[in-house]
Amino acid sequence: MAFLSDPQSEPAISAPAVVWLLIASIVGIELSREFLWSGASNAIFEQYGLVPLHYSGAWIAAHHPGVFALAAPFVSSVFLHGGLLHVGVNSIWLLAFGTIVARRLGTPLFLLFFLICGVVGAITFVAMDWGANDAAIGASGAVSGLMAAGIRMLGSRRPRTDMTAPLLPLFSRLVIGFSLFWVVVNLLAGLTGLGAGPGVVENIAWQDHLGGYFAGLLLIGPLYRFHIGPDEEVTVPVE
Repeated sequence: MAFLSDPQSEPAISAPAVVWLLIASIVGIELSREFLWSGASNAIFEQYGLVPLHYSGAWIAAHHPGVFALAAPFVSSVFLHGGLLHVGVNSIWLLAFGTIVARRLGTPLFLLFFLICGVVGAITFVAMDWGANDAAIGASGAVSGLMAAGIRMLGSRRPRTDMTAPLLPLFSRLVIGFSLFWVVVNLLAGLTGLGAGPGVVENIAWQDHLGGYFAGLLLIGPLYRFHIGPDEEVTVPVE
């Protein structure tokens, strides 16, 4: 995590408590699933993972799920993973980018931002893979949203200890370039399955990644403006 090595910034090990809490939650849930409830994994993924088929009219008419059963997977799927590699990769990126965003937003807004990105990613997956019977799981959509916000925060020329430093605008070269890179990487992963680890329920839920990323890219501006107040300037000139 060389990009966190600015001498004026704190080391990642001193990440805000909320970041460590999220990492502990997803790692703890994965360890529990693998070692305590391994025999129930399929049932857990079926009930708490995000299965697009469960939102079709025919499936709802046949099974009569309650509102909670339909709504809960949009959040619960974020905390489920398909193996230690899967949860490990997401934890590393959560530590890297979650640290940047949590220091700027504070705990309540950070959690709200994380969950919204995760939910938007999940909605995107359901909409783009409508009727599929494969479960999508993992925090990748929410983490992708943190990545988008982190890119806009890291581009500021002010010291990283400045908690009101401006964001890079959406149409800056860095933001556009990284966004194009992220789209291409995820489309390739979706088409080829490249990057899927052993034991993952399905290859790569690239729709979830892109939905969460663009939610974070667009949401961080107004949320950050709300956080620091309307009198602060929150963008820098486009280069």
